[in-house]
Amino acid sequence: MNVSSAAVAALSGLGVGLSLIVAIGAQNAFVLRQGVRRQHVFAVVVVCALSDVVLIAAGVAGFGAVVHSVPGVLTVVRYAGAAFLLGYAALAARRAFGSATLAAGSAGATVALGATVATCLALTWLNPHVYLDTVVLLGSIASTYATPDRWFLGAGAMLGSIVWFTALGYGARLLGPLFARPVAWRVLDSVIAVVMTLLAAGLVLAGPSA
Repeated sequence: MNVSSAAVAALSGLGVGLSLIVAIGAQNAFVLRQGVRRQHVFAVVVVCALSDVVLIAAGVAGFGAVVHSVPGVLTVVRYAGAAFLLGYAALAARRAFGSATLAAGSAGATVALGATVATCLALTWLNPHVYLDTVVLLGSIASTYATPDRWFLGAGAMLGSIVWFTALGYGARLLGPLFARPVAWRVLDSVIAVVMTLLAAGLVLAGPSA
C-alpha cells in the first residue's frame, strides 16, 4: 500500500464528504435547532454521524450501483420523504406563528429522546438525496480508486461527517444568547418551515432519475 496515495485518498474523501453535507438541508436544520435548544444533542449527533458512516461504507462497498439500478426504491423514498418534510414544515410553521414561546435550553419544551431520535432517523433515511450523495455519488468516486485506497477515501468522508455534525450540534449553543429572545425562535422556525417545504416540493417535482 502506498502511504502517500492513501493520504491523498483520505483527504479527497474528507473534502468530498464535507462538500456533500455542509449545506442547508432538513437534517442540518434539525441538528442546528436541537443544538441551540441543547436537547439530546449527543444522541442526534451520533444518529446522524453513524447513519452517514453506514451509507458511506455501503457506497464504497459498491451498493451505489444496486441503488441506481432500482429507481423504484428511490421513488418510494422520495414521496415518503416529501410527506414527512411537509409535516415537519407544518409543525415548524405552527411554532413560528403560534402563541407559545421557546427559550434556549427550556426544560418545559423538552421532547422525549425516543421521539427526537425517530425524527432524526426519518429526516436522514427518508431523504433520497442522502442515498444519491453518499451511496451513489461517493460510491462512484470510490470506484475510481484501487481497493485499499477507496476505503481511505471512505474513511475521510466518514471523518468529515463526524466532525461536521459534532461541530454543528455543539457549536450551535454559542447562539444561545441570540435565541434568548422569542422572536429569534420564530425566525428560525420560519426559515425551517420554508426550507422543509422547498425540499419537499423539490422531491415531488424531481424526476425519477434525480
